Amino acid sequence: MNSLAAWLETHAEALDSDPSRASEVLPQLVRAGAAAVGVPETLGGAGGTIADAIDIVAAVAQRSLTAAFVLWGHRTFIEYVQRSDNGVLRERTLAPLLKGEIAGATGLSNAMKYLSNIEALQMRATRRAEGFTLDGSLPWITNLRREGFIAAAAFEHEDGTPPSIFAIPHDAPGVQRSDDLDLIGLRASNTAALQVSEVSLDASYRLTADARNWLLHVRPAFLGLQCGMSIGLARRALQTTSEASAASRDSIRAEVAEAEAKLGEQSAHLRTGVLDGTFLERPAALFQLRIDLADTVTRAVSLEVQASGGRGYLRGQTGTARRVREASFIPIVTPSLVQLKAQLTQHRPVSVA
Repeated sequence: MNSLAAWLETHAEALDSDPSRASEVLPQLVRAGAAAVGVPETLGGAGGTIADAIDIVAAVAQRSLTAAFVLWGHRTFIEYVQRSDNGVLRERTLAPLLKGEIAGATGLSNAMKYLSNIEALQMRATRRAEGFTLDGSLPWITNLRREGFIAAAAFEHEDGTPPSIFAIPHDAPGVQRSDDLDLIGLRASNTAALQVSEVSLDASYRLTADARNWLLHVRPAFLGLQCGMSIGLARRALQTTSEASAASRDSIRAEVAEAEAKLGEQSAHLRTGVLDGTFLERPAALFQLRIDLADTVTRAVSLEVQASGGRGYLRGQTGTARRVREASFIPIVTPSLVQLKAQLTQHRPVSVA
């Protein structure tokens, strides 16, 4: 991981601003073994737990949120393949994913909002004798690598049976990737829209035939790996603040210590919750933690801005300006904070006067 850390430190600004660097990110992550952490050795991974995978996402996010965003999408798709009961799909895709020969894209933001009754599914599947015909579009998916990808998406069945989740290969006829979205940052993340038009796939590409129940079980990993991005970004902002000159940091020393303690508590809570099943049984606890971590990111970056002063406003002098942009992305990653807060109101008991 040391070589990856050095590469990210050198190229973090370019990865945030230059979409032409997108092809470099996944190979660097895979070469360092980042995508294999938490995958059983029997499946070709490095072993460990999902909590260890979250730690790796956090470590990458300390240096580049763009790279961490790519790792989140890729590693989350790997988690989907692990948790699928489709052995044929796992045999076909897991090794190429771990080698970085194909990029995994978690197109399940729409599905997670469907699970929380926020919006309807945007994709439709029609049963045919030879399998399924798939149609629909998703406006925002990360890690749609031009060199090759496979994307997860949830589909409503026209015959009224429970929704399914399919893994959509980039080279299936009818799959179309848009140009990269014109983001203000994270521009080397291969983020684009996906259009699926009369795509024919058989059951060997179906991750699950029961989307709702399956999503409930993968949601802690989906959100937990996402929380790793917040942890890493906040950790780096606080570290940079602590390294500022004494004159810059002395007046905010107590606030920095408080933020560091809070981040440590939140990180420990996340690790415990994904390992002991708390977030599976009580998803509201994970929703609240994701919200709290976003608040910690905002506070940490604000402290860094204060400590860096005018120097942080100069181009090329520090990573402060980039981290401000990165922090502005944390609240809108699906499910956004607005959506999570709406969900929490549904989980809270109604008081009776």
